[in-house]
Parts: sequence; C-alpha cells; structure tokens
Amino acid sequence: MSTFSPDTEEALAGEVARAHAAREPLAIEGHGTKRAMLRPVQAAHTLSTRNLTGITLYRPTELMIRARAGTPIPEIEAALAENGQQLIAEPPDLRALFGTEEPATLGGVVSTNLSGPRRIMWGAMRDHVLGIRAVAGDGEIFRSGGRVLKNVTGLDLCKLLSGAHGTLGVLTEVALKVLPAGEATGTLSIRVKDVASGAAALSAALGSPYGVSGAALLLEADGITALARIEDFAESVTYRLGRLREELAAHGEARLVEDPRPLWRSIRDAEPLGAAPEDAVWRISVAPSQAAQVVASLQGAFAAKLMLDWGGGLIWIAGPATTQAHGAVMQAAAAAGGSFTLFRAPAALATGVPVLPEEPLPLAAIARRVKAVLDPAGVLNPGRMRA
Repeated sequence: MSTFSPDTEEALAGEVARAHAAREPLAIEGHGTKRAMLRPVQAAHTLSTRNLTGITLYRPTELMIRARAGTPIPEIEAALAENGQQLIAEPPDLRALFGTEEPATLGGVVSTNLSGPRRIMWGAMRDHVLGIRAVAGDGEIFRSGGRVLKNVTGLDLCKLLSGAHGTLGVLTEVALKVLPAGEATGTLSIRVKDVASGAAALSAALGSPYGVSGAALLLEADGITALARIEDFAESVTYRLGRLREELAAHGEARLVEDPRPLWRSIRDAEPLGAAPEDAVWRISVAPSQAAQVVASLQGAFAAKLMLDWGGGLIWIAGPATTQAHGAVMQAAAAAGGSFTLFRAPAALATGVPVLPEEPLPLAAIARRVKAVLDPAGVLNPGRMRA
C-alpha cells in the first residue's frame, strides 16, 4: 500500500480529487495510531495528514487554539500548559492499547471524537470544536465554524465530521475552545461491595454541587473502588473534597488519594483495563443505573476484564476475540438500552461482525444522503464504520 503525505492543504485536496476521479479508495489517517479501531479499511493507498503540522493561531485570552490536523496532541498540550490551559475533553493517549509509538494527532482525535474522564462535566470533544477546514471526497476544500461557539447556521459540519472517522471529509485544520487547567486535583476513593453500590456512590458524587470532573469504578482482583475527582484552585478543592466526603459517608469511608494525577491519566488511557495484546476491546455506553446489569451479563458470558468511567456510563471491556464474546457484548448493550463499539479487534473478527449498532432506518437514510453529498464516489475510509 502506497502512502501519500502532502505538506499543504492544496496538495492533499489534489490527491483526494485524483482518487475521486479514478474511483480509488483512500485510507485516511494522521499517524495511524488508531488504524486498528473499528473495521479495517480496504484501500490501495493511504492519505496521511502527518505533514500538515503546526499551531496556526493561539489566543490564550480568548480561550481558543487552532492547529493543522497532523499536529501531535502532546505539542498542543505543551503549548496550552505554558499558559495554564488544557484541552477540555481530556483526550486519551491510546498508544499502549493499540501498540503504537507515535502520538495521536489533532485530526485523528477529533475525527474519532475521543474524550476522557472530564467528558461527564464538560462534554465530548465535538462540543469544543469551534471551526474546521476539510477536504470533501471530491477534492473540494471547505470550512465550517470559526473562532467562537454558536457561530454556525444550518448544517453544523464541525459536529458532523467530529466522530465520522474520516468517512465524510479529511480534516486539515481544527479550532478548539480551551479552558484554564485546575491549580490542584483531589480525589476521593471508596471501597464498595459491588458495581451497583459503586455506581450509586458515583451518582451521588456527580449529583452534588461540588463540581466532580471524574467518576470511575475500578474492578480489581482485591475489590471494587469508586473514584471521584475535583479540579480547581487548591483551597477550593480542599474545601469541596471535605464536603463531598461528608455527603458520601453513607456509601462507605472516603479516603483521599495522594497525587491522583497519574491515576487519572491511566484511567483516561484505559490502562486499568489490563487488555492483553490478543484481546478484543469493546466500549458500551449506557445509563449508569444499568451498569451493574451489563457487568453481570458480561461476567456471566466470558472472562471479561472491566473498567467503568463516566460515573458508570462508559464500560470498557477486554476479552477473547471471538464472535461469541462479541455477541454477548451486543446483547448486553441492547438489553440495557445502550450502544456498543468494537473498539479494537483482529481483522478476522472486525470484518465479520458489526462494530457499531445498526442505525434506525430513517437515520440510516439521512446518513446515506449526507455521504452522497460529501463523498459521492465513496473513496474516504470505505468500510471503516460499516460493511
């Protein structure tokens, strides 16, 4: 497979136009860190944005940053940190999970709409995209949005391409809203008897007025631990942790975690899941009140490794890469009214099963019409999300 890595937006658009004219499918990627996500793309050529790099505009006082799609996330985070700011959605670093070495790029993170623990408080990555520049499947360059929120009338292409996995357009530049980083981070840890008790404790923490920005449940060999995080000014964090500890007393003794930042980085990156290289990895999104039901169903079906984030609303699962295990995940998600993603799997499994739930017929019809407009020849990441 040949790889094209243009260093200008115009050159990238030219490659897409050539592929459109020749009806040649393209695999779209940045550094290729999430190549194993969802279904493998069957394409003769790869189009990479790795050479479209650099921060093109950063206005700390306006809480916005704009960078080219191939810019590595650590480079953006370093620039923000110099001004005491951060990416709001806390995107995960999944190099360990996918067995890759290069860091994720801005375009890759936005295209997959990946968000970390802070999503429960501030929303998903797509909620902070202010503007984009992109190339449609026929080679046309287009832009949407700008430098402030609520600046789009009509179809919001920023949100449409965020999470489309490169199937509707190739992002070339992205503008994001950012926020000040908390001066301090504090975390309470509670040992709970089961998942239902842990989800109840996290629900109480999230329902409190103390601004919980992380709520996770770790299922370990020696027990289950519920974690609640608060980020802000040091004095405020200390006060709010004390009040939250009092409110959570009914759920168990809450202990302070010393230096919790490494712990939350590991949760962000799904490291406590303990996925082996040969495991398949799934994610189930569900109402937190249904988390215990889903966990019980999965544990009864196979030797599932589990980790819960977002107050129990996001369930990470690792297990055997078999159709039986995948069927159990699909069934558990459907029974709880949730949705599933086959996040990582060998090609033999990913090409033979649905990696996402089937869309309702009306929604699927709209999706086909949007695809026909933005990628009429179907050359952008064909088969990535659906067969």
